[in-house]
Amino acid sequence: MNSINRRSVLLAGLGVAGAGALAACSNGSSTTPALVNPSGPAVAAAEKKRKGTGRTQKVTLTAAPAVLDLGGGVTAKSWAFSGHAPGKEVRLSVGDTLAAELSNQLPAKAATSIHWHGIALRNDMDGVPPVTQQTVRAGATITYRFITDAPGTYFFHPHVGAQLDRGLYAPLIVEDPGEPLSYDDEWVVVLDDWVDGVTGTPDEVLAELRQGMGGMDMGGDSGSSGHEGHDMGDMEGMDMGEDSSDPSAPSSSDGMSMRFMMMGAESELLGGDAGDVRYPYHLVNGRVPADPAVYRGKPGRRVRLRIVNAGGDTAYRVALGGHKLTLTHTDGFPVEHQQADALLIGMGERYDVLVTLGDGVFPLVALAEGKDATGMALVRTGSGGAPKATVLPKELNGRILTASQLRATDDVRLTSKKVDRVHRVELTGGMDKYNWAINGKAFDMADPAANPLTIEEGQRVRLDFVNTTQMWHPMHLHGHTYQLGDTGPRKDTAIVLPKKKLSVVFDADNPGQWMLHCHNAYHAEVGMMALVAYRT
Repeated sequence: MNSINRRSVLLAGLGVAGAGALAACSNGSSTTPALVNPSGPAVAAAEKKRKGTGRTQKVTLTAAPAVLDLGGGVTAKSWAFSGHAPGKEVRLSVGDTLAAELSNQLPAKAATSIHWHGIALRNDMDGVPPVTQQTVRAGATITYRFITDAPGTYFFHPHVGAQLDRGLYAPLIVEDPGEPLSYDDEWVVVLDDWVDGVTGTPDEVLAELRQGMGGMDMGGDSGSSGHEGHDMGDMEGMDMGEDSSDPSAPSSSDGMSMRFMMMGAESELLGGDAGDVRYPYHLVNGRVPADPAVYRGKPGRRVRLRIVNAGGDTAYRVALGGHKLTLTHTDGFPVEHQQADALLIGMGERYDVLVTLGDGVFPLVALAEGKDATGMALVRTGSGGAPKATVLPKELNGRILTASQLRATDDVRLTSKKVDRVHRVELTGGMDKYNWAINGKAFDMADPAANPLTIEEGQRVRLDFVNTTQMWHPMHLHGHTYQLGDTGPRKDTAIVLPKKKLSVVFDADNPGQWMLHCHNAYHAEVGMMALVAYRT
């Protein structure tokens, strides 16, 4: 068993891409600033400041091909951790050390890694080739070891290619021994849009998207942010099914294959275009709506739902029929409680909500925003038949909460402080050429430190996300949580609407080299990523 340590991360430089990154760390040239090494002394010093319990929890995560039972007679050939998607939940207490051995049993040449999404961990454990480590080759093992120093709802997944849109993901729950919330039970809810092994693979999806839509007869400007959203008031009568569009539909007049590309997906909540990819299924805890996962409880009990969007290209509008949701946390951090009928959750986001269960059988519905499709699970507390797989509870059209409406609680709100460093982060590109990028430059895996957004330890940093595109983007920062505006929620992933600006602030207190990227798997893979790097 190989542990990632200071030397093994340095050896990542033996690869061409890794060599470029580490050269940037070590040289002092006028064109490339000297950056903190992901396994250097500044990172080690930051790790020593983390308060640990002294307890270590060991887990083994075997990434391997699997035939997954999605329910209702639907099977999918995919990749998964130990044969399950979602993978088995990892749960530990704040301050515990996680020692997670990744065994790569994927097909030959299928290298992988694990990124611990949302955790402010030490930089060399972040799981991002070629920046913080080399990829884990097929047949190899590696161990990630870090202190989990903030309670919350997190998850983990690869950070290699489009593997995010396979079955390699699982929830990571960090409990608070002094938990202030009062509730009787928990239910972890993982949402996912599914294509792998059904109508194609993520690599095939990416190949089609890379062709772009230039020259297609689209019947109008599909990229316009001025489209009217779907009339949600008519949703009760809609036949959603598992897939509202035919994967075998003919291509456009130029003969281009259209198996995966989503046409006309629109949402008022998302400001226009809702997504790129046509998915045959939308899953809740790995199950299709026709054969759903079931939570069994008792009437009157208060349940904490930890909701994770592990999808590749879909925002979900989530509601529990017959119930109100009380939002308590987003991305692991507490917010002032607000009650809603439904919430909007983008890829990479997590929300915790409290519900007091009624008596009967209730659908937990994840509406694929703008895509005319749903995922569903059931809450059963009494007798009664299950609702139809196509049910659309009225709560979906009620009060819908988004992150912009939330406020951080006093104990996690950042203190008022002068901003030391501002970076303008322009989100650029479009569907025509499928050239998503940051500040007009696609991220270069062969030279990841070529154009870093540099910061220094101890600074208060502001990122101004300026979305120049016609599509929404969930922007994820590794290793930190930022705050939306002066009093908004603390998050690591936030939706930036088309043609809008979102300013976030964070304290530079975790030295290293960290990715900032769109959490749409396909936008990131073609280049909507940047490096936020600490200077030495």
